[in-house]
Amino acid sequence: MTINELKPEDFKSDQMVRWCAGCGDHAILNSVLKAMPQLGFKHEDIVFISGIGCSSRFPYYLNTYGVHGIHGRAMPIASGVKVANPNLCVWVITGDGDALAIGGNHFIHLIRRDIDVNLILFNNQIYGLTKGQYSPTSKEGSKTKTSPFGTVERPFKPGAITIGARGSFFARCIDIMPKHSTEVFLKAAKHHGASIVEVLQNCVIFNDQVWSDITDRENREDRTILLEHGKPMIFGKARDKGLILKNNQLNVVQLGEDGITESDILVHDAYSEFAGIHLLLANMEYPRFPIALGVIRAYESPATYDEKVASQITNVQSTAKIKSVEELFLSGQVWEV
Repeated sequence: MTINELKPEDFKSDQMVRWCAGCGDHAILNSVLKAMPQLGFKHEDIVFISGIGCSSRFPYYLNTYGVHGIHGRAMPIASGVKVANPNLCVWVITGDGDALAIGGNHFIHLIRRDIDVNLILFNNQIYGLTKGQYSPTSKEGSKTKTSPFGTVERPFKPGAITIGARGSFFARCIDIMPKHSTEVFLKAAKHHGASIVEVLQNCVIFNDQVWSDITDRENREDRTILLEHGKPMIFGKARDKGLILKNNQLNVVQLGEDGITESDILVHDAYSEFAGIHLLLANMEYPRFPIALGVIRAYESPATYDEKVASQITNVQSTAKIKSVEELFLSGQVWEV
């Protein structure tokens, strides 16, 4: 079978999927499976690496190479895999607890280095596998097993962390929009550099309906905005709302009011090197703003970390007397026994 003949089911493993019925992880897995044949890679050239958590079961369910790592350590494993073999298509599967608590240091440095890997962050604002403790993204006031009177901590925003760490790619999607998720995953895979995709995911057991304010079918179009590069930032069921920049802040306006026309609406530039607008978009929260979905930032830097390492090794080898470990072992006084 050639690469062009591969289908989503060819990337599905023979393992039973062990997630709770109704868990958003099922939809994310299906979206990834639909993206796989479109990447142009053979099974053996794709690697999925995870840490610990419900999302981290992911590598078992794909017919590719995979590593189930330890808590928070998927990012350094993925970094090593990509640097050692730059030709591989490397994916990191992680959750809001795995990536942003114990794995937070690795998360920001993966982004800072701009290593050419794709990271999908499942955000359900809770620790699911360990039975319902609040996580780094839980909303302030959330009542959980470890915050029975409501957490007093301010939550992390994955988009703000990504862009603040000089990230080159950040996108967001929702588990209940699988077609859109597949499109986002494909764009992330094609990005030259570290791509971070936050998936707003529902945990039916410990944080059910956490995103219901924006996922409700009746109100979704008025409470989310699907961003597309080069197009005005218009949203709403009637396509009658938009975003403008005023006093260095985003503002929601109604088309037709106060003389506002489509020409006044901001046009999305995902590829801009300057991240100011991208940060504002990533930080938007309902009810003041619609939640931004799609590719928010996709600036491509000239060279990724893994490319720079490969180039440096080549340059050093070109002038070094010893060019490999084998030559090093044979460079001194050696003998055979």
